[in-house]
Amino acid sequence: MRHFSQANPAGPGCDSVPALLRRLADSIEALAPAEIQDVVIASEMAEHGPWRSGTVYFHLPEDED
Repeated sequence: MRHFSQANPAGPGCDSVPALLRRLADSIEALAPAEIQDVVIASEMAEHGPWRSGTVYFHLPEDED
């Protein structure tokens, strides 16, 4: 299984779940035709509130050979 992680930029807006989901969705679309296994959203406290990040777990077609 492969994975990648992304986070919102530090600073104001780092707590935006919609922004994080858009960022993750753009990356997932670029992986096509990946099979997504799981998406995990996490946060840690920062100066501007919760700093959101996400990890996407996936398989590519060639991984099944």
